[in-house]
Amino acid sequence: MRIIFETIGSWLRAAIDYFYPPFRKYMPLQFFRYGVTGSVNLMFDWVLYFFIYNFILQHRMLNLGIVTLSSHIASFAFKFPVVFFSGFLLQKYVTFSNSDLVGRIQLFRYMVVFLINVLFNYVGLKILVDGMNVYPSVSNMIISILSVLISYFMQKKYTFR
Repeated sequence: MRIIFETIGSWLRAAIDYFYPPFRKYMPLQFFRYGVTGSVNLMFDWVLYFFIYNFILQHRMLNLGIVTLSSHIASFAFKFPVVFFSGFLLQKYVTFSNSDLVGRIQLFRYMVVFLINVLFNYVGLKILVDGMNVYPSVSNMIISILSVLISYFMQKKYTFR
């Protein structure tokens, strides 16, 4: 499975690098790759959240017996494991492919950074949706953009250094 991910990562790096030359004087290649892969994963995140919120949960509360989740928080809970793994794979095999750290250490560190982002997203959604009455999908986008900026520095300096 690792060979498949490395091969796909190599193809994706080549495709992303093809579009890099006009940006060369503005940013390093690694940041460009992070921007592209992060944007792709972010768009995937938004589409998945929108789909779950509007079509699976249909804006309804989710009663789990011991706790009831609002639809915007339940949508977040369902989408984050999928986005977690897609993001990790993109960062490991495309953006930070030169990292010498062992994969399980990278995964653990990525999880730490991701969990910080989960907390940030939860608090942000609660503030924007419940406190300020901003539409959930728009709130998710605002929080996600801030999250991506913070994550780049944490991934570069901690997870994949």
